[in-house]
Amino acid sequence: MAPGPDTAANDTQGMDLTQRITQHFHDSAKTKLDAAAALSAPIARATQIMAEALQADCKILACGNGGSAADSQHFAAELLGRFERERRELAAIALTTDTSAITAIANDYDYKDIFAKQLRGLGRKGDVLLAISTSGNSANVVEAISAAHARGMRVVAMTGNGGGKIAAMLKAEDASLCVPSTRTARIQEVHLLMLHCLCDGIDQLLFGEEK
Repeated sequence: MAPGPDTAANDTQGMDLTQRITQHFHDSAKTKLDAAAALSAPIARATQIMAEALQADCKILACGNGGSAADSQHFAAELLGRFERERRELAAIALTTDTSAITAIANDYDYKDIFAKQLRGLGRKGDVLLAISTSGNSANVVEAISAAHARGMRVVAMTGNGGGKIAAMLKAEDASLCVPSTRTARIQEVHLLMLHCLCDGIDQLLFGEEK
């Protein structure tokens, strides 16, 4: 019995969807390879900045919006808990988790201040800010970088899309990790990989090769 028109249409749509999914994988792989060529050295430098701060008993504070907020929390959890090996806890705070502080600041002041005010209260000279913004233009991340610099903190900025406003704010002692893509999904995928590179590198620098 020959398939009906609905079945044929579904088969065609299924094939198109499969091709679309495959293209996502290819695009993601290409973006990651492009990023590896462009960013391996900057990621290594960012790793050293963070490891030096942690070795000096300072901490890393992380911030971002949406998916970047989740990345901030992911990173802090892997430093406080573990990445791939057993070792002591490492000091990291995600500034995206305290809903009372965030909503109070947003309500009483402005949403762009939600990270900056936390940084002014919690950040100390020698700490490092991990600032994540796929566009490089998130107003509250921009304000956080200004607050971090005012506190004598170094900044590791993870961006994309050319780096946006954040690229122009960074100092020579900071690290810029700008994904060579304008597509948010691809940028976020590379951000996650870079976070894992940072975690692995920090463990290697602080604790040596795993035995």
